[in-house]
Amino acid sequence: MTEVSSLTGRLLVATPALADPNFDRAVVLLLDHDEKGSLGVVLNRPTPVDVGDILEGWGELAGEPGVVFQGGPVSLDSALGVAVIPGGASADGPLGWRRVHGAIGLVDLEAPPELLAAALGSLRIFAGYSGWGPGQLQEELSEGAWYVVESEPGDVSATRPEGLWRAVLRRQRSELAMVATYPDDPSLN
Repeated sequence: MTEVSSLTGRLLVATPALADPNFDRAVVLLLDHDEKGSLGVVLNRPTPVDVGDILEGWGELAGEPGVVFQGGPVSLDSALGVAVIPGGASADGPLGWRRVHGAIGLVDLEAPPELLAAALGSLRIFAGYSGWGPGQLQEELSEGAWYVVESEPGDVSATRPEGLWRAVLRRQRSELAMVATYPDDPSLN
């Protein structure tokens, strides 16, 4: 069994059997995971809304595609910024950025964007988040709803987010790589 604190910074990749439409083929970056619950953002749900349309000054810092992503079904009226800071794995990072895991961290969207502009390697803005209460994620994992895999800094800024589910699975060095070929609609086989 995976230790509770060890999942922060890892990816939850929805299994084909996961029936919740909020997480169909979702790739979730876990930003926090402990005995109180878990919080993450879905990395592969872009919306048609430009970042600059809702957060002045942050639009030009957001990576391509420069749109807001739906981080999950909880608190869709709130925004989270996730950024990769090059060299962030060994440095404290700039003011306005808090490390989550390695070079990946949360951005204080109340801070002036110019405070972080020079340090950012990539930035994604998420509307809402994905959340689990105490023990809820552990239960879903034991039911086989999610694969847990290591994240890479490039996952946060994938320029083709619609292909992230397959790409993350394909890079695994196990039978999970075969799951990447699972058809969108198995009933058509």
